Amino acid sequence: MKTRDKIVQASLKLFNEHGERAITTNHIAAHLNISPGNLYYHFRNKEDIIRSIFGLYEQHLESGFQPYVDKEVDVDLLIGYFDAMFYTLWQFRFMYANLADILSRDETLKNRYLKAQQDVLARSSSVLEKLTQDGFLAINPEDLKPLADTIKMLVSFWISYKLTQTQSNIGSITKESLYEGLLRVIMLFKSYATPSSQATFLRLEEHYRSQML
Repeated sequence: MKTRDKIVQASLKLFNEHGERAITTNHIAAHLNISPGNLYYHFRNKEDIIRSIFGLYEQHLESGFQPYVDKEVDVDLLIGYFDAMFYTLWQFRFMYANLADILSRDETLKNRYLKAQQDVLARSSSVLEKLTQDGFLAINPEDLKPLADTIKMLVSFWISYKLTQTQSNIGSITKESLYEGLLRVIMLFKSYATPSSQATFLRLEEHYRSQML
């Protein structure tokens, strides 16, 4: 792995474990056993590193939430979407924990984030529309985009909500607490499920409850 990639991965790890505010470029350099000058050769500052991490985030959103084509709707297809949702929350949890502050410091990153969220909303709406067309969900056409936005909002602020409830730091965020968030999203889906799809959602729910054991 190239030094630049090592810096990005180490930063992501440290940010997720301790929070982005608590980690400086000196911490990152020390963690990698390299000089601060070596780090600055690759990145101008911490914001530059965060932008590179955000590039990974954008790539994942692009690949993980594409509308399905010519596939049977079953529990495995839904698990694919929900696993992508979980990965996003877990892999980039530092960002969700401190989103407003991070974006307020970097106008370029803020614009990239807003664009990424618009793209996710469009793709999520298309997935909901396809599930409705396939008789898996019963959603009025005018409710498709608001529902997709509500799901996106729940996912985006779940970590902040948990931290507020427990009054703790990012180190308290566990995989179990994120699966709890996924189950809340499944609860939303179940309220729009057709009679023929109820059993599939129950299996989906059982799958993620088992991950919390």
